[in-house]
Amino acid sequence: MAPTGRHRAPAEPPSSPHDAVLAAAARHPGRRRFLTVAAATAALAFSTNLPARGASAPRRLDANLIDRDPFTLGVASGDPMPDSALLWTRLAPEPFEADGGLGQRRVTVEWEVALDERFARVVFRGSAQALPEYAHSLHVEVAGLAPGTVYHYRFRTGGWLSPAGRTRTAPAPGSAAPSLRLAAVSCQAYQDGYYTALRHVAEDDVDVVLHLGDYLYEYAVNAVGGERRYTGTALPDVFDRETVTLADYRLRYALYKSDPDLRAAHAAHPFAVTWDDHEVENNYAADRPENAVPPADFLLRRAAAYRACWENQPMRAAQLPQGADARVYRRLHWGSLAQFDLLDTRQYRSDQTYDDRPHAPGPESDDPARTITGAAQERWLLDGWRGSTALWNLMPQQVCFSRRRFAEGADAPLSMDAWDGYRASRDRVVAGARSAGIANWLILTGDVHVGYAFDVKEDFDDPGSRTVGTEVTCTSVASGRDGAERPANWDTYMRANPHLRFYDGRRGYLRAELDRKAARLDFRTVPAVSTPGAPVTTAASFVTEAGRPGLNPV
Repeated sequence: MAPTGRHRAPAEPPSSPHDAVLAAAARHPGRRRFLTVAAATAALAFSTNLPARGASAPRRLDANLIDRDPFTLGVASGDPMPDSALLWTRLAPEPFEADGGLGQRRVTVEWEVALDERFARVVFRGSAQALPEYAHSLHVEVAGLAPGTVYHYRFRTGGWLSPAGRTRTAPAPGSAAPSLRLAAVSCQAYQDGYYTALRHVAEDDVDVVLHLGDYLYEYAVNAVGGERRYTGTALPDVFDRETVTLADYRLRYALYKSDPDLRAAHAAHPFAVTWDDHEVENNYAADRPENAVPPADFLLRRAAAYRACWENQPMRAAQLPQGADARVYRRLHWGSLAQFDLLDTRQYRSDQTYDDRPHAPGPESDDPARTITGAAQERWLLDGWRGSTALWNLMPQQVCFSRRRFAEGADAPLSMDAWDGYRASRDRVVAGARSAGIANWLILTGDVHVGYAFDVKEDFDDPGSRTVGTEVTCTSVASGRDGAERPANWDTYMRANPHLRFYDGRRGYLRAELDRKAARLDFRTVPAVSTPGAPVTTAASFVTEAGRPGLNPV
């Protein structure tokens, strides 16, 4: 989310190490993207010592020689499935050093899964190699688990034992799961405040947490941690610059995961993670950067960011990047109760129009060829709806789907970075939901640093048109600093958008509870993030009934 416009790469050929690649692409336009991605992949492999085919493995480090706690970044689990769990950790006895304090040695790590928190009933155990090529991260996919079951897990290396984590598997495929309770979070700029909302998420009784993007921010963090205003040990200078390289992004994840509230939320619940722009760079669009950077250089940066994201998140092997590409859109199920279609609205989108500034709809933004998802992901989404047998169809994604006028009047400006800047793309998705007979469509959104509740209209120009779904935004964990219950534009937005049923500008998270009759949506807010430990309250609650789209206040 950015309040200002963007600058595009200049038309004239830039001076760059990748000039030859770009020149070849210019001679063969259809191959341009392939060549730039290939250049980024090759450069990334060269610069980060990725294991080459046939190369020998790095030497093993005797774990008994590790003299500091290597589990400083905590543990996590992700993408719950009926028969498996993804378990994550990353070894880093010195998390603020580029190599995490382990150099270029591989480390053997043992893991175990139990039915009880005391690990008296261990049901699975094994070992895995933490490799320096992947920043000593582990992504263990444990198969053979029972559906709908809570498990506890932990890791061990040498004499060090990790914190214990708690996860759960999804209900059996097609089973009539009676309920689902989830939390949705997004936008946690470290320098904007404490992660108090995540501590409350950790203590909440939810089955899964959806992280909807902007897990980290690329902007510099000063020695006092910005709004955190540290008075003790200063942060290293390595954080006081924008992230560009793989080492930068790895270190930034280490900084974010140094927060105890974030680690607590990960340890308490399985996460399903997608990304937005700041995991790479503000408001980037596919291979187009925000600023005047040659495309091949930007794709090298994107490759580094995607790689570091996978290394530091509880994502499965299917999400492992291939150079500058990674497929993070994916589908999860909660028995026959809910289908999750997690989207990626950054990697495949058309470039923002009108210099990415607020603008009334026009011929550029309304070009029917424009897409925010890319054609392949759009087909995947609509095909998935046609095949869905779930009662609730959830669409966790990044930017506002519903129309959001910034002023009153038909020519009011809209966000060119959100679905308002891709109205043809939105129309196709709405038509696809209607064609598939999706009756209970719940869109979960991040990005905007406020809590919104929208009735999704078949025709946003006609307030009386049919309501086809519900969209809720989960505000931010920290981004935007403390915020206010009623921001200065509250009255304007509520008048300009009759389908907007709720608007709150404080930090927090969204809690949703779905059953066979209705979905209850609770906007959970904290009064401040500039100081730690604030209490949480429910600012508002709504219910949308199964088979009757639309928000009803509780």
